[in-house]
Amino acid sequence: MDNHKVYEMSFEKIYQLYIQKIERKNKRKSDLDTLIHWLTGYDNITLKNVFLEQYTMRQFFAHAPQMNDRRFLIQGVICGVRVEEITHPLMQNIRYLDKLVDELVRGKKMSSIMREPK
Repeated sequence: MDNHKVYEMSFEKIYQLYIQKIERKNKRKSDLDTLIHWLTGYDNITLKNVFLEQYTMRQFFAHAPQMNDRRFLIQGVICGVRVEEITHPLMQNIRYLDKLVDELVRGKKMSSIMREPK
């Protein structure tokens, strides 16, 4: 699974697809960015560098400043597969991000999406 084609896709291309998806549901780009920051540790400046350097999805996650330890609390099905059962770390991180975007689109509260303690 180390050579899956999604790994070599441009993060910027995937990001634009996420933006299209959330805008169809009248969600804000700033919320998408907040989720990316929460999951990966990128901030606005380092995220701009990702676009400038044209990172692939593999590079995006390999260079993530600080993957959030709470990401393991993300559960559910994405593309017919339970994210918590994915064994390949890169694919699991990609699917975690997909799941966060799906939850945003479905209208979940940001605090719930980011798995904040109650």
